Amino acid sequence: MRIEGGVYLGHSIEDEWLELKLANRHGLITGATGTGKTVSLQVLAEGLSAAGVSVFAADIKGDLSGIGAKGEEKDWIAKRAKEIGFTEWEPKKFPVVYWDLFGKQGHPIRATISEMGPLLLARLMNLNDTQEGVLNIVFKLADEEGLLLLDLKDLRAVLAHVAERADELTVEYGNVSKATVGTIQRQLLVLEQQGAEKFFGEPALAIADLMSTDAQGRGTINILAADTLMANPRLYATFLLWLLSELFEDLPEVGDLEKPKLVFFFDEAHLLFDEAPAALIDKVEQVVRLIRSKGVGVYFVTQNPLDVPDSVSAQLGNRVQHALRAFTPREQKAVRAAAETFRQNPKFSTEEAITQLAVGEALVSMLHGKGVPSVVQRTLVRPPEARVGPLTEIERATLVNTSRLAGRYDETIDRLSAYEKLRGKVVGAAGGATATAPQGEGTSSGGGFFDGILETVGSIASMKVGGPRSRTLGETIITSATRSAATAAGRQISSAIVRGVLGSLFKR
Repeated sequence: MRIEGGVYLGHSIEDEWLELKLANRHGLITGATGTGKTVSLQVLAEGLSAAGVSVFAADIKGDLSGIGAKGEEKDWIAKRAKEIGFTEWEPKKFPVVYWDLFGKQGHPIRATISEMGPLLLARLMNLNDTQEGVLNIVFKLADEEGLLLLDLKDLRAVLAHVAERADELTVEYGNVSKATVGTIQRQLLVLEQQGAEKFFGEPALAIADLMSTDAQGRGTINILAADTLMANPRLYATFLLWLLSELFEDLPEVGDLEKPKLVFFFDEAHLLFDEAPAALIDKVEQVVRLIRSKGVGVYFVTQNPLDVPDSVSAQLGNRVQHALRAFTPREQKAVRAAAETFRQNPKFSTEEAITQLAVGEALVSMLHGKGVPSVVQRTLVRPPEARVGPLTEIERATLVNTSRLAGRYDETIDRLSAYEKLRGKVVGAAGGATATAPQGEGTSSGGGFFDGILETVGSIASMKVGGPRSRTLGETIITSATRSAATAAGRQISSAIVRGVLGSLFKR
């Protein structure tokens, strides 16, 4: 059903819909396993895409992949459509781009070590305060000495460089212990064994590639294959937090638009907050609060509403609550907490209704008008029009190979960076020659000339008003290789560069 300026969700005593101009006020989808959260997510994604809004969502079980194929008129779909008066239902498929950190079920997503920054890397490796302090020293030294941190071998090389100069650096930066450096090196090895080396490198993801429309004006739905990624929950949460911070950093201020540029669904949201320090949660709250002015809506998807801290939950105005169990004291507390977040409906008890909802039924409250939440209603969620369930391997491979991004990110680029420079110094010292990178290691025979290009690009980026924006500059340069180099050069040309979870809010 087409609603002007909105996304049709389903029917209660009236049609329930998400108002597009308020979709950037964020939201929450909760409910126990098997109650219909994924279908609600798919319904929202389809409606946003139809309205010209791009979507990014993690696909934990593979079920969302079917959104790229036409739906099938099954009995339960026909029954639900008739029950709610959804006479316009027809099988459709939507423009989808598939992503995979490991490059198996979609286009690879990569970020440089420099883009990730020491704060997120420290959390990813579960470092203590002392180890995080040494990691910050490593990044600062790399900034000052022009050592580009692009992939894990670059970081290992600079860590070894720091260990060799531990006594000297301790005087200037504070205590640098070789034992602490060794611990960080071991944690990097663990990351590498878990497959993280596939994520760090170039070409780095260009945020603009997540936001586009097809010939019919429909927004792209970006699906991240997360079934394998979930084997490392910390990498999953850190990656999505990095992506959120990159959106915050890269996108300009636009205020409140008629519809958002992108809606970001954070599934298994509890993984973001598990064991997170209070300072990090505070910063996540800041990003969630401020990113709406960049035209981005953030929707957390989780089983238990208590998984999201109160400071973050208070920012989530659009809510879809599926059934919850209430057998244990913690479950009963979760039901009460969920009921209290809604604008109460005098016609029924919200707390009782949460435990009585059928599969595909939800309590819905959306922001309308001037941002006032609607009275909560028991709502039958409309059936999706795309396929409910996963694609076959052949179908998925076909869509990946024919994607508009086919070939852009598939091949890894390994160029002159910290590893090559430091190895070149060692080779030069051993042979009594000038310290240059060896041939065939990310550079051409004109290595010095290429260094000059990087320095020039970095200088231009650093002259931009408001701080360096090297990736945007790099995207205008002829090849993705030079674009990636510009990203790294621009980010490491000065210790004042914004990086990490807060983007431009968090400077060193």
